[in-house]
Amino acid sequence: MNWNRRRMSLGFVLSGLCLCLGARLLAQNQPSQNQTKTAAVVPQPPAKPANRPRFDFGGNAAAIPATFIQNVAFFPISLNQSKPSLFAVDTSASVTSIDPSRAAEIGIAPNRGYWLVFLGGAIPFASVPAAARGDFAAQIGRPYEGTLGVDFLSAVVAELDFGRETARIFDPAAYKYSGKGTVFPLRLSNGMPVIRAKFVSPRGKDVEADFAVDTSMIAGIVISEKFAGARKLISSHGKPMKGYDPQLTGGEDVSLFRLKSFQIGHSGAPDIVAEFSRSRLADADDPKLAGVIGGAMLRRFSVVLDYPHQQIIFDANSRFKDYDEEDKSGVAVVAKGPGLKTFEIVHVEPGTPGAQAGLQKGDVIAGIDEEAAADLTLASVRNLFRQVGHTYKLLIQRGDQTKQVSVQMRRLL
Repeated sequence: MNWNRRRMSLGFVLSGLCLCLGARLLAQNQPSQNQTKTAAVVPQPPAKPANRPRFDFGGNAAAIPATFIQNVAFFPISLNQSKPSLFAVDTSASVTSIDPSRAAEIGIAPNRGYWLVFLGGAIPFASVPAAARGDFAAQIGRPYEGTLGVDFLSAVVAELDFGRETARIFDPAAYKYSGKGTVFPLRLSNGMPVIRAKFVSPRGKDVEADFAVDTSMIAGIVISEKFAGARKLISSHGKPMKGYDPQLTGGEDVSLFRLKSFQIGHSGAPDIVAEFSRSRLADADDPKLAGVIGGAMLRRFSVVLDYPHQQIIFDANSRFKDYDEEDKSGVAVVAKGPGLKTFEIVHVEPGTPGAQAGLQKGDVIAGIDEEAAADLTLASVRNLFRQVGHTYKLLIQRGDQTKQVSVQMRRLL
């Protein structure tokens, strides 16, 4: 946890260094003609982006000190020479925007033109609107500051290496993919990229279907109950595990299953946890979609979002075969309060370890195993609750009362 904070601090420091370099970019009128070439980065005419990126020192790529929180990528971005803010990379958002409170905090007037400055370069935007995302901070566990949407992604080639938790941005005019990943043609549904994937249902049925890719979603695989019911993917005899996803429609009851496998391109991972959902997010209002792929699945890949060349690329990383651990507490937690250190229980599933320990909706977790809430993050709390067999001592605040309970984790799926 301290290491994560140091990484975030380092990212802000590095981003600050780019401001002086970004200032030079503000004065540029033409891109450099002295771009370097490598085996993986060679000239190829892309579709012209609305906002042409500029890179420092005549370069054509930049390493981004990205922060990954619950498998959602954040880039440190400055608007002109403002203090850097962490913007979430979001393939479900059509427009890049800044949180109104964050804009006021750093002295930015929304709906005006700015250079979005990152370490090693910048992109001009005619307007950066203000838009709040009310539940984002509670769901992710960090203050919401802004979103990098499709307009940003259409101006660059963005590589998100979820395994190494690193990111790079390339100039589309000097990029050509030469790796071994699977290249999908870019198709959009309600603004989100769509790929074809294969999976084996809990009943052993082979299915091939379209899935939208949402880089802002925490869950790995969300499948539309409408799609599952129409194709009889769920047995009428077996009793599914019930769960709760705080991110779907602001909180939704879901059914949890293990798919026997889920395959993207040439790479198939076994025993993948999937949520079956009634949410609009599950099929993005597109009847042709089976569901959505989010961070818990994307973490197994290096993903190249190449909108300018109309392609999206998935290359499996060393975490691809990791076992997909589900929550073992039966408790859903969000972050609230000052510093997002109030870890409130918003759902307790009956018959689970959390329910058997007497936890209730509205309880606040003030500490776990002698570690105070001030030293925890929402991500660390959720990760602890995925550890099988461990018994945690939770310090609980319930109204004016404080009590300690023991919760024994066990496999629920």
